[in-house]
Amino acid sequence: MTHALGHDLDARTRRLLRTLIAQYLVDGEPVGSRTLSRSSGLDVSPATIRNIMADLEEAGLVASPHTSAGRVPTPRGLRLFVDSLIELQPLPQDEMVRLQRELPSGPGGSTMDLLGNVSNLLSAMTRFAGVVTVPRQADFPLRHIDFVPLPDAQVLVILVFTDNQVQNRIVQLDKPLDSQELEQAANYLNSHFAGLRVDDIRAHLLGELREAGSELNRLLASTVELATASFAPQVGGSDVLVSGQTNLMAYAELSNLQRLRELFDAFQQKNELLQLMEVCARAPGVRLFIGEESGFTALDGCSVVTASYGAQGRVMGAVGVIGPTRMAYERVIPVVQATAGLLSNALNRAAVTL
Repeated sequence: MTHALGHDLDARTRRLLRTLIAQYLVDGEPVGSRTLSRSSGLDVSPATIRNIMADLEEAGLVASPHTSAGRVPTPRGLRLFVDSLIELQPLPQDEMVRLQRELPSGPGGSTMDLLGNVSNLLSAMTRFAGVVTVPRQADFPLRHIDFVPLPDAQVLVILVFTDNQVQNRIVQLDKPLDSQELEQAANYLNSHFAGLRVDDIRAHLLGELREAGSELNRLLASTVELATASFAPQVGGSDVLVSGQTNLMAYAELSNLQRLRELFDAFQQKNELLQLMEVCARAPGVRLFIGEESGFTALDGCSVVTASYGAQGRVMGAVGVIGPTRMAYERVIPVVQATAGLLSNALNRAAVTL
């Protein structure tokens, strides 16, 4: 609908609207007709501009604050600006170099360290809140599995993944297994399933268990229970990292105490934010929510800019920033887009290295 409206505007109206929004994004003040007359470069009178502004206000693209004769863009106007009026440029070389320098990835670093760097860097470069979803651990291939016997027929399962993360699970068995049986189970699983993701391992195990003469059933009859329990689906585990929340206190649009409380509660609870970021992760490219578009009341006064990231052809999550609706979209969007690309590259390099 906004796209169609944008195409219906004549060139002069589009230019005036672009000028008004660009000016508002810089100083946050209502823009009057005389300012537009000087800044737009058009040879039109202030009276003509006022008439055009009245039409844009009727269309819901700009609004007049009670305290001023000037106008400010509405969320709908900002959406039109981002969708069809903005002229995005590649990220400046110096900022790209900074991203590349501060997002290193090597065999010794963990994915969580990398993701923490991403959220911190996004916050530092935009002066907003930086956010990044944490991938499910099952999205990474298994490097090694080991078992440690515990009392009362329990076993500590140690899963080491290719992103250097370690996950411990305690499995309750019907009967205890001795050290030799645990070692045999670990050797079999490491030799057959290292390099596969947990979901794929689970599928392979189920397939082998259906075959009465399979090697798993023949050699590990006593440890089938352990093998299947070790890779059972885990409930929950999704998370989102947030950095730089206090940056938002510097913006007048978000300085209302009640609004800040709701916003910080959303950052603390994470449930709604995680839902939104997971929606963004499922869509390729950049996603942008302005004001109420996010569907979450706590973010009504904010804009959320995100981009998905992944590795080896799999989407793993999304990165982004949360800030006031009055943000420099032409700069923020390339920053988020470039960061998502560099994070994907880093994860791909780590997968190859490991």
